[in-house]
Amino acid sequence: MVQNIVVIGSGVMGRGIAYVAAVSGFSVQLCDINEQSLNSAKEEIAKIFNKGIERNKITEEEKNAAEERLHYTNNMDQSVSHADLIIEAVPEKIEIKKSIFEEIDRLAPAHCLFATNTSTMSPTEIGSFTNRPQKVIAMHFFNPVHKMPLVEIIKGLETDEHTVNVIQETARRMKKETVVVNEFPGFVTSRISALVGNEAFYMLQEGIGSPEDIDKAIKLGLNYPMGPFELGDLVGLDTRLNNLQYLHKTLGEKYRPAPLLVQYVKAGRLGRKTGKGVYDYTSRGDS
Repeated sequence: MVQNIVVIGSGVMGRGIAYVAAVSGFSVQLCDINEQSLNSAKEEIAKIFNKGIERNKITEEEKNAAEERLHYTNNMDQSVSHADLIIEAVPEKIEIKKSIFEEIDRLAPAHCLFATNTSTMSPTEIGSFTNRPQKVIAMHFFNPVHKMPLVEIIKGLETDEHTVNVIQETARRMKKETVVVNEFPGFVTSRISALVGNEAFYMLQEGIGSPEDIDKAIKLGLNYPMGPFELGDLVGLDTRLNNLQYLHKTLGEKYRPAPLLVQYVKAGRLGRKTGKGVYDYTSRGDS
C-alpha cells in the first residue's frame, strides 16, 4: 500500500497533486530544484487550505494534520529514498522527463512505483528510461486538481496489473474517479480537448466571433463547464501548444496548431500565469 508519495515539480499541477495527496492522508514531499517555485507553491497551497475552511470543505483540524504531512524540499536524493510512489509533474518535454526518471530509478527503493502526470506523452517511452518499466504508468490529473474529479490512468506496454491496481486504489483514496486506458497518443481526454481548443483558435483567427461569444456558445450550447479559451488560459497556452505539436507529429494533420495560437505563445500571452492570454487578467484583477 502507498503511504509515502513524492511529487516532483512544484508548478500548477505538482502543487495541486501534493495538496490533494496530503489532504487524503498520504505523507507527501513536494520536490523542486527551484526554491522560488517551492515558495510560490507553499503560498498557493496555504490559500487553497484557507479557502477549503471558508467553504466547509475541510476542518481546521484536517488542515493542520494535512500541513504536518506535507513537506517541501529541493533535495531529490533524500526525498525519494523512502518513497512508495513518485509522481512526476514537470513540463511536457521528453528530455526533462528522461533526466528525472533516470535519476529516480537510481535513487528510489526497488518497490517504488513511478507515475508521470502527462496529458499526451508515452508512459512506454518514459518507462524505457528506467530498469523497472513494469512499475511505470501515467496518472493524468486535471487542473485544478483539488476540484476536478477525474484521474485518467494510462498503461504503458510493459506496465503490469499490480501497478495498475495500486495506482487505481491510490487515486480512489484521493477521492478521484478513474478511467484506465491503453496507451495511444493523446489518450482520451487530451485528443478531444486539443481538437476543440485548436478549432476555437481557428474560428477566432477567421473572425467568426469574439472569444467571449465562442466560449459562451460552447458552454451553453454544448454544456461544457468552461469555454475553450477560458480552459486554454487556465492550463497555459504554451502547454496547449506543446500538446498540439506532439499530437500533430504523432497523429497527423488534423492536430496542426492554429497559427494564431502559435502567435499568442510567441508574444508571451500564455494565460492566467502571465496575466494575459486570450483574455487580459490584469484588468480583471484575477491573474
